[in-house]
Amino acid sequence: MSTFMQKPAEVEKKWILIDAEGLVVGRLATIIAMHLRGKTKATYTPHVDDGDNVIVINAEKAVLTGKKYTDKKYYWHTGYPGGIKERTARQIIEGKFPERVIEKAVERMIPRGPLGRRQMKNLRVYAGTNHPHEAQQPVTLDVAALNSKNTRSA
Repeated sequence: MSTFMQKPAEVEKKWILIDAEGLVVGRLATIIAMHLRGKTKATYTPHVDDGDNVIVINAEKAVLTGKKYTDKKYYWHTGYPGGIKERTARQIIEGKFPERVIEKAVERMIPRGPLGRRQMKNLRVYAGTNHPHEAQQPVTLDVAALNSKNTRSA
């Protein structure tokens, strides 16, 4: 008996819709990363992009636990000496592109390299409730029902 290795031509991709309203960012990101990599399928192959396409709506309404909303910092470097910059999670969520918090959380859970970059292209995050992927007939995944800790309790 040999180990099953899926070929790229045999991959069947589904479309999954996740509503991020009231969900904890880190727990949501792990679920998204598992679906992007294909680890939720029995046909998972490490070197093949056999994950699903994931659509996340209401990204601006996802929540952070503890004091991360005000204290968590995102750093980047401009390339110039002394060019390190930072923004807090609050500045990003209240800013122009609130979906970047979820994108960065998922991106850091996907392996770096050509395969990881290809898998990240299967993620679409939208700040509001509207998305242009109705023609793909996405299946809704209720992340809040998977575990009670996935939602923020008061």
